[in-house]
Amino acid sequence: MAQQENPVRRIDTGEAHSARVYDYILGGKDNYPVDKEAGDAMCREWRALPVHMRANREFMHRAARHLAREEGIRQFLDIGTGLPTSPNVHEVVQEVRPDASIVYVDNDPIVLAHARALLTSSPEGRTAYVDADMRDPDAILGSPQFQELLDLREPVGLLIIGILHFILDTDDDHGLVRRLLDPLPAGSFLAMTIGTADFAPQEVGRVAAEYARRGMPMQLRTHAEAEAFFDGLDLVQPGVTQVHHWRPDADQEDIDDRDIAMYGGVARKNA
Repeated sequence: MAQQENPVRRIDTGEAHSARVYDYILGGKDNYPVDKEAGDAMCREWRALPVHMRANREFMHRAARHLAREEGIRQFLDIGTGLPTSPNVHEVVQEVRPDASIVYVDNDPIVLAHARALLTSSPEGRTAYVDADMRDPDAILGSPQFQELLDLREPVGLLIIGILHFILDTDDDHGLVRRLLDPLPAGSFLAMTIGTADFAPQEVGRVAAEYARRGMPMQLRTHAEAEAFFDGLDLVQPGVTQVHHWRPDADQEDIDDRDIAMYGGVARKNA
């Protein structure tokens, strides 16, 4: 993994970061006191936040496994990877397809510092990490890692999980998703989660306000707004639904809908 600078020098431990707050709430160790303080404040506003975050990650596992097993996808582009927390995407899909290739993308320097954990591919497959921002699709698509690992003559699974609520309308949210999807060939898939306040508006609204106070503005979307990201694509059943309702595992625990603030969907690109 090429690194142009020491990522540790770039880590700002004075302000909370969404990836580190997520890591803390899920019980990880790659966070700082400022992230713990932020996570505790958010959980006080909404006790279900850890349940919600676990359900989002479990959706990612199920969606990636579905694409590898049922749809035959062997190549993945994972945008907004976050801190390496096993199982990662390559661990999930390479259980099904050991020759799968995965390109991970994130712009948090602490994720870059720990990215070697994302590069533990099976001998048959390959993984790579791109230090880039979703708001700069050209940097992602033009990276050597993307161009070398992903063969655009074959379908790709584009994963945008747990990040879109930090992409605002003013960032050209739909345009960014399309710019990442457009170069991918027919037969590719988009798997995405979209934050919402539809089910616990007061509690989730307070969490969003806590994020905003810490310099992480958030945009929550309705079901119709979430579905709009899949316009022109063929949705896989059951369509766009709360993440815990998307093809749940047989042993999934019972989850109250009010404890989940994320829609999820998977859809096929036909042209």
